[in-house]
Amino acid sequence: MNPATTLSAGDTAWVLISTALVMLMVPGLALFYGGLVRGKNTLNSMMMSLAPLGIVTVQWVVVGYSLAFAPGNGWLGGLSWWGFAGVGGAANATYAATIPHVAFALFQAMFAVITVSLISGAVVERMKFSAYLLFGLAWTTLVYDPLAHWVWGDGGWLRTLGALDFAGGTVVHVSAGTAALVAAMILGRRRVLGRASLVPHSVPFTLFGAGLLWFGWFGFNAGSALSASDLAATAFATTHTAAAAGLTAWMLIDLIRTGKVTAVGAATGAVVGLVAITPAAGFVSTRAALAIGICASLASYAAMQIRARSSLDDTLDVFACHGVAGIVGALLTGAFASKAVNAAGADGLFSGGGFHQIGVQALAVGVTMVLSGTLTTGILLGIRALYGIRGSIADELTGMDSSEHGEEAYHAGDLGEMGGSAGALGQGVVLIRPSVPAEKAREVA
Repeated sequence: MNPATTLSAGDTAWVLISTALVMLMVPGLALFYGGLVRGKNTLNSMMMSLAPLGIVTVQWVVVGYSLAFAPGNGWLGGLSWWGFAGVGGAANATYAATIPHVAFALFQAMFAVITVSLISGAVVERMKFSAYLLFGLAWTTLVYDPLAHWVWGDGGWLRTLGALDFAGGTVVHVSAGTAALVAAMILGRRRVLGRASLVPHSVPFTLFGAGLLWFGWFGFNAGSALSASDLAATAFATTHTAAAAGLTAWMLIDLIRTGKVTAVGAATGAVVGLVAITPAAGFVSTRAALAIGICASLASYAAMQIRARSSLDDTLDVFACHGVAGIVGALLTGAFASKAVNAAGADGLFSGGGFHQIGVQALAVGVTMVLSGTLTTGILLGIRALYGIRGSIADELTGMDSSEHGEEAYHAGDLGEMGGSAGALGQGVVLIRPSVPAEKAREVA
């Protein structure tokens, strides 16, 4: 029997506020990414973060929400809610018994939006903007919507199996990180990589963006309780604690390894902690959140060092940040989850449940990576064959702002002309390639 549906003003207000907080993460991400690229690619990078607010929201209203959450089978929702048909002000007993159904649908829309935005960090400075829009539309439909149904949808097979993902560790971060890794491999390296010093053009942008992400993440995680309740308070506390632990751990690693604490590294550590706690936020204690944030920083830091010494050009280290931290968080959810925190969850390894939940979490991670990796490859190869996905050499040298948008963030002589671009999200903690002479840098950039 379905539970009774009684609208709660408090729950409704909290979910609406949380929806707005998650939406704020999108311009926060635009600032975070925009500060890490060269000045001549600033607008392009920020637009790649912001554009999904348009195309993904439209897709979500037309068909995406129905595919992800409407009654269907274990693999995909049906089309009964296409165009938000039947999704109105009344509560829905299956997903949101105390808030309007449309509030739940819009809250989930913001998750779909930011997932596509995250992927852009791996392809900035070389992917055609129009190709990115096509990719975002196809990827949301073929990857995100089915995955959301598997993990969160009523009857979804991973949900039925017992996989825990409170706010998007697998659905958002592991899927986006895997797609970013594949996209970076298919697009290939930027043509100026190794020929010029690549450093962020505006670290203040990045710090401000990280602050907005941290702020918005309270809606992302605590809002996923779907109620103004003790569970929301728990998720709020674990979210902040993991971010603080990630930031602190990253600064200490930075200091021990290089003797300096970089601002880009500090911002990265906070984001890594936020990513890792996302699947666990409503299933673990605050003490567990400390361990999750620290472990994620260690893992992502190591991944960035490995990437920096490889031939892979994941421009802003999306896989190392979101993919690796998402994997760590999903697995540690299986270790630290406790029914004492959330009776709807499970007891993990350290709560007397043995290794079973870790195994279920590992399966969910593996399935997510296979789905995202395989379909991302197919989507990008298809777009490349039919339309092309990469800008020309001239476009890259001129800057994607001018070639793709006909605009410039900075005019000649402005700060942007003196900036470089990040070779990695954690470039502040990676050994930066020595600068070439100024005149040579201008020549190749």
